[in-house]
Amino acid sequence: MALYWIGYDLDKPGQDYTDLIRRLQQLGAKRILKSDWLLPHNNTTTAAIRDDLGRFLDANDRILVSEQKNNAGWRNLLISDAEVKKLYTDFAS
Repeated sequence: MALYWIGYDLDKPGQDYTDLIRRLQQLGAKRILKSDWLLPHNNTTTAAIRDDLGRFLDANDRILVSEQKNNAGWRNLLISDAEVKKLYTDFAS
């Protein structure tokens, strides 16, 4: 299993991105910043995740999907330090 970092910029104020957030939650992603998520996932690629989530974005929105390795630094994320450490320990190789 790999760990993916997903970040996006949504460029239309007032747009409803409920479906994007719902899809991230369905995939098992954990929100770590307002527009950044960590996703543990099997048998996929960064491009496949980008394309899946891209269905819920407008043409001018931006998205980045990056596979993570066991090296990160953070402060004051939206989930506990213990939960982030567990994701990196269990899924980032």
